Amino acid sequence: MSTTKGLEGIVATTSSVSSIIDSVLTYQGYNIDDLADNASFEEVIFLLWNGRLPKQDELTELTKQLAVNSEVPKEIFEQMKSYPNDKVHPMAALRTAVSSLALYDENADELNEEENKSKAIRLQAKMPTIVAGFSRIREGKEPVAPRSDLGVAANFLYMLNGEEPDEISVNAIDKALVLHADHELNASTFTARVCVATLSDMYSGITAAIGALKGPLHGGANEAVMAMLMDIGDVDNVDSYIRRALDNKVKIMGFGHRVYKDGDPRAKHLREMSKQLTTITGEPKWYDMSIKIDEMVSGEKGLLPNVDFYSASVYHSLGIKHDLFTPIFAVSRTSGWLAHILEQYSNNRLIRPRAEYVGPDKQVYVPIEQR
Repeated sequence: MSTTKGLEGIVATTSSVSSIIDSVLTYQGYNIDDLADNASFEEVIFLLWNGRLPKQDELTELTKQLAVNSEVPKEIFEQMKSYPNDKVHPMAALRTAVSSLALYDENADELNEEENKSKAIRLQAKMPTIVAGFSRIREGKEPVAPRSDLGVAANFLYMLNGEEPDEISVNAIDKALVLHADHELNASTFTARVCVATLSDMYSGITAAIGALKGPLHGGANEAVMAMLMDIGDVDNVDSYIRRALDNKVKIMGFGHRVYKDGDPRAKHLREMSKQLTTITGEPKWYDMSIKIDEMVSGEKGLLPNVDFYSASVYHSLGIKHDLFTPIFAVSRTSGWLAHILEQYSNNRLIRPRAEYVGPDKQVYVPIEQR
């Protein structure tokens, strides 16, 4: 029995949702560069779930359904108010809230195709509301109800801050959502598929995926990147900080990727956004520091930045609290998780790999008085 650590290089399933071939990322065959430059997040949601881009009436209907279904049961927010909010990470709150949502969906355990599509809309619609609501609750504020006339990106910023966002901020969030929407069989997506392959419900699948995304080696990396930038503090400190980290073999978050050999194609879009936003906010040091770190790490270690590295300074420039970076990732990636869950249900087989046993052999039970 052959094994590989971390399942590296193992093909575990077939999928039409997205691909990474020769360092090119596509969603349903569309190059991520093309989508990042032209598509809205709502178009990408439709594409991932249906295998094609929507016509105008289909996009209008999806946008409407996402708005109509974006309200969260008040019981969820009441539950959040009981959390020890000064200690709870938003990803833990999101994980709990999504699990609780199933209790308020009478069709949670219905697995027919029509009901699964309806649940997908309900789940996707509620994710931004949950994240924004928890952010406000822990600050002692009331959640802001979503608006029916705003798209996903604009509604999220509106619910987060209680005021209509500017166009630059909306476009930045929308593009970030497009870039994070799916990424082949990453850890959280694989977790979701394993979960629903048992014919568990979609809420369980998304809850499981959130649990996997929470880890710093997956979605949590962008928060860690911003913590590093804050710790460095200024461009003049980059050289000594990174040199010390490299000499001590400290992992520098936001660099390298298991499946990209020529660099993460999403990083360049976020790098440009970082440059624009840090200039607008009058804090170009975050971009300048990132560029210098990029040059040092890529030059000395041969590691190129991934999607997490520049997204950190983008979200910071939008005034978003650092521990919300990964929940925003989850808002986007839910679209991909749901696409994979729908695909798994459509042609299901229980996912049950084997493990090569490396433990002791031929053990014999010894009565406890003789041990």
